Amino acid sequence: MSKPYVVGIDIGGTNTVFGIVDARGVVIASSSIKTRKHNTIEAYLDELHTELTKLLEVNDAVDKIHGIGIGAPNANYYTGTIESGVNLPWPTPIPLAQLVSEKFGVPVSITNDANAAAIGEMTYGSARGLKDFIMITLGTGVGSGVVINGQLVYGHDGFAGELGHLIVKRNNGRLCGCGRNGCLETYCSATGVARTAREFLEARSNEPSLLRNMPTDEITSKDVYDAAIAGDKLAKDVFEFTGDILGAALADFTIFSAPEAFILFGGLAKSGELLMKPLRESMEKNMMPIWKGKVKVLLSELKEADAAVLGASALGWEAKFQPITPSAVPVAPTPSTVPTTTPLTAK
Repeated sequence: MSKPYVVGIDIGGTNTVFGIVDARGVVIASSSIKTRKHNTIEAYLDELHTELTKLLEVNDAVDKIHGIGIGAPNANYYTGTIESGVNLPWPTPIPLAQLVSEKFGVPVSITNDANAAAIGEMTYGSARGLKDFIMITLGTGVGSGVVINGQLVYGHDGFAGELGHLIVKRNNGRLCGCGRNGCLETYCSATGVARTAREFLEARSNEPSLLRNMPTDEITSKDVYDAAIAGDKLAKDVFEFTGDILGAALADFTIFSAPEAFILFGGLAKSGELLMKPLRESMEKNMMPIWKGKVKVLLSELKEADAAVLGASALGWEAKFQPITPSAVPVAPTPSTVPTTTPLTAK
């Protein structure tokens, strides 16, 4: 019997990463495309179909795919749609599960991208063995996946746990893509770090900085990181500012679910002590006494793309073997419980 596979797709605001995953949770192969390259969802799906099909053909997996799981911004697990993709370039809602299923001829299930990352981390990474934790993804935006008693929290409508849109600055907060002001995402995402750097450069116009050697509107979080590593004080202060806000937010998040740990994932999480030191200090300073010293902050143990791809792939098995209903909140399958049936053929 041929080996069964599923495909995990992680749709980010900048890149879309996809991979072929086997029943043991091994990413056989992966690739990516630019999310914002096309003006329409149809053109985007055409490229995704072309590139994913190439990957399947190279790995002799075209007729062995049982299902596709997708992690995407503001994806609704219950309805299979992206209902408000504030970091995506296409009009919403988008019936993404249906569109991808029609493209490939296999069942498709979707969830919030951070929820997918949480499933991947719970099954294969830093959260193995943890029943209560919160996944925080620090990318183009700030995403989160809340796990309580071993299950993801979806709420009645599928959108529970959007912690990136908790307001951290009530007065004169930055405008967020969601339409509100002062959301955590506007300060602690990669784009938020670049935004802080631009504000600091303007407010501290007489202070020398390596960041002044480039056009202000082209500064990225990576540029800020590189400058900080080189000893640039203004860049270091940007990370201090960011860590202070994020740490205080984690202290607030602790109140409602008492997690054993926060798992940080994404490019910004790789900033090391530049971010982690002020984050931990701020979290402990703002923590309610009953939780002081109890909550860990861990970094993802998975490769940059694997957490979301693996988590999404778990939904791929579920799309094949379990009907998606509001009462069927997903729990990541373990390799020993993944069933095998006759594979469907991509088309």
